[in-house]
Amino acid sequence: MRVLLVEPWLTGSHQAWAEGYAARSGHEVHVVSHPGAYWRWRLRGGAVTLSEQAAAVVAEHGRPDVVLASSMLDVPAFCGHARAWIGATPVALYLHETQPARVALTGEPLDDDIAYRNWASMLAADHIFVNSAFHRSALFDALPELLERPPDHRHDHLLDAVTPRCTVLPVGVDVGAVRVGRDVVDDGPPIVLWSHRWDHDKAPDLFFRALRRLDHEGLAFRVALAGANARADPREFIEAEERFGPRLVHAGHLPRPDYVELLGRSAVVVSTAVHEFFGVAMVEAMAAGAVPLLPRSLSYPEVVPAGYHDVVLYDAYGDMVRRLRDVLEDLDGARVAVEGLAASMDRFDWAVLAPAYDAALEEVAAGRPPADVPVAAC
Repeated sequence: MRVLLVEPWLTGSHQAWAEGYAARSGHEVHVVSHPGAYWRWRLRGGAVTLSEQAAAVVAEHGRPDVVLASSMLDVPAFCGHARAWIGATPVALYLHETQPARVALTGEPLDDDIAYRNWASMLAADHIFVNSAFHRSALFDALPELLERPPDHRHDHLLDAVTPRCTVLPVGVDVGAVRVGRDVVDDGPPIVLWSHRWDHDKAPDLFFRALRRLDHEGLAFRVALAGANARADPREFIEAEERFGPRLVHAGHLPRPDYVELLGRSAVVVSTAVHEFFGVAMVEAMAAGAVPLLPRSLSYPEVVPAGYHDVVLYDAYGDMVRRLRDVLEDLDGARVAVEGLAASMDRFDWAVLAPAYDAALEEVAAGRPPADVPVAAC
């Protein structure tokens, strides 16, 4: 089967997703993409130029059996510009994230233009994949309010038809690659890792407040700040570099081999996110053997198997500080408590999920609705 994968934002986790599936699929997958920059323009204008790229790929390799589009694509616009060749080819939309669900979690102002493009893409797609059941729930909880906003000719009546066309398909992760770093020996104080992007929706202020408190108490630890800077003024991170200077192992984005090496050295990984629809960085850190401390909310109760919930999921800021203190004071005991957690991340490896993607897209191509591929594990 021939798959055309359309990714307007080929960077970071989107790039890993697109290229990871293309490399491991049993189907013939062709990726058309733009670099990951100017995200609003990608969503507003990328359909035009990506349809031009797609036409060239189709001319060379033949018409695809199915199109797999990233959530950064305006699907109705793409289908309009690609009408010369797309015909009745089914289109599957993969929702990495969505504006309505994000705003519901973060409290940010709603960008109506982006939100309605998300909704219009859902309407136009033959099938919708979403990266977690949490994301699906948050999205469909937020959509009624969005659809009530227009003054007339609203779309409320279409929601019930869209809902059954949305199923869960987790993000594939190159789990085997991040395990390489576990062979690294690090004899210094435990490294506490931040591996999110540097942005407000990951609540870095809570992370740094906890570290300052434990620093004041005299606990031994070091700090690694990985992830890309998404802000013009990452004030908290600049202040952290000044405050934790001697403790700071790294600050900033890393090339992939160096990032994998850092994962292998890190003892603890902490999330303070208020917005997370899957959590590739946390999956990678857990697969590499770091002890995680994650909120008991968002997608994390799905990603972490139920048997580890009481060990690694915290309820509030004070609980997180207490647990982090306990882990740093007894790292060996914490590692025993999460024994087997790293291996449980294998269910997100592309070796497992690429065949699941292949099967799901075969169903879409045949006009049948694929079933959920659950994130959660017992």
